[in-house]
Amino acid sequence: MRGSSGASLTAAQERFEPVLRAAGADALTLGEQLLTLVSALDDSAALRRSLADPSREGEAKAGLVADLLSGFDERVVDLVSGLVRSRWASDDDLAEAIERLGVDAVLASAQARGALETVEDELFRVTRSLVGEREAKQALSDATTAPERRVALVDSLVGGKVDTVTQRLAQRATSSPRGRRFVQTLAWFGEVAAERRRRLVASVTSATVLTREQQGRLSALLERSYGKPVQLNVTVDPAIVGGMRIQVGADVVDSTVLSRLADASRRLAG
Repeated sequence: MRGSSGASLTAAQERFEPVLRAAGADALTLGEQLLTLVSALDDSAALRRSLADPSREGEAKAGLVADLLSGFDERVVDLVSGLVRSRWASDDDLAEAIERLGVDAVLASAQARGALETVEDELFRVTRSLVGEREAKQALSDATTAPERRVALVDSLVGGKVDTVTQRLAQRATSSPRGRRFVQTLAWFGEVAAERRRRLVASVTSATVLTREQQGRLSALLERSYGKPVQLNVTVDPAIVGGMRIQVGADVVDSTVLSRLADASRRLAG
């Protein structure tokens, strides 16, 4: 998110966090209402432009929000009213900010119950369970399939097996992917959860199972490099032949055999 938009989101998060702490488990309702608004914005380019238009007076946009969100929780109305008074580089940035705040609120409800770590772990386990399940991943990300059918598929996979928040987020990831793949969206939700726990997520793909000692050494190395606790999410994939691939945010360290062979081929070709 660019410049002024990023600053606007950060300011909104700082204002909203005390609200979420006070809301406790009820933050789930706030999050779901915010995500409902995101879906409405995705469905209407005209509405997005109206709420993010820098040429319109902030109070006029806040009035539109009050009318649009009639019946919503007043805390949501107040938050969104403040957002539309801010400046956004694009109308898409406004929608992305509301989505992030909605996901924050949903996860805050789990945090209030002491279940945030569980949710983070379950999100990763759902993505790991889909490794090698090409048809299932395609079905969950297939925009030509009715959202209701995709949600039913998610429920068949996780229903009754995970925390309510995990299931709600998985349903959201397939019903409203916003241009992302299902697994990619779940991974992002996991990163937001880790951030709420003041941790980084390192997604590790290894050719073989890592021992507890190996994971400990890798975790310590990454924590020294990044200066904060790191959550390792390890997936075993024999297809990478050897070595491992580590991704922390936008940083990628790829030491797999296939990567080294590809690099050698590029050098030979050059």
